[in-house]
Amino acid sequence: MAAIERRRALFDGLAVVGKALGSPRRLELMDLLAQGERTVESLARTADMGLTSVSAHLQVLKLANLVATRREGTKVYYRLAGDDVADVYDRLRTVALHRSADVDRARAAYLGLPGDSEVGTLSREELVELMRNEQVTLLDVRPCEEYRAGHIPGAVSVPLSALPDDAKLLRKAQQVVTYCRGSFCVMAHDAVRLLAASGVAARRLEDGMLEWRTHGHPVETGLVENREVENGEVSV
Repeated sequence: MAAIERRRALFDGLAVVGKALGSPRRLELMDLLAQGERTVESLARTADMGLTSVSAHLQVLKLANLVATRREGTKVYYRLAGDDVADVYDRLRTVALHRSADVDRARAAYLGLPGDSEVGTLSREELVELMRNEQVTLLDVRPCEEYRAGHIPGAVSVPLSALPDDAKLLRKAQQVVTYCRGSFCVMAHDAVRLLAASGVAARRLEDGMLEWRTHGHPVETGLVENREVENGEVSV
């Protein structure tokens, strides 16, 4: 094989990965898989997509070695193939935000930014400092299955749908922080707004679980059965 053919074969292989990342629906699925492993049924339900469509997109991702699987009984669970895949997805979003005005505008419209309803934020570094000094009540407002797959240590699982009922328990908390999937996720924004409507001052983490993981911060797994919010404090 001539040198030029070998070179083109190399870039042909690279294009397979690029093509797998070139579908908005596959990027949505990667966004969900960045939170933890899922079945096809769970992905279809959460992404509001058909089972056949989700299966086809997952096969493209699998052929590009971007996702891996495991079988448990009759169920097949999909996950990102490694931390490097999560990092590529994180970097793709960062570049898109910096380089594409369309992406920036679409994100702002989805999250309700800017405007009077914008909520206060804090950085990962600021959150780490609050956690170190035990000065924060940290709320994970993602669905429970995502919390079980991996969450920030010490966080309480309070899915967004349950937040209106639990808000009254947080009125005495001095520092309430919410987080969700990442910088493209609206749940933490909505959580802060719901809490404000119930008289609870809160802020959101500026990004979310994806960035927390890809920047090397510790992750806790499983559902902490005895962790709950009581009188504004986390009890374990």
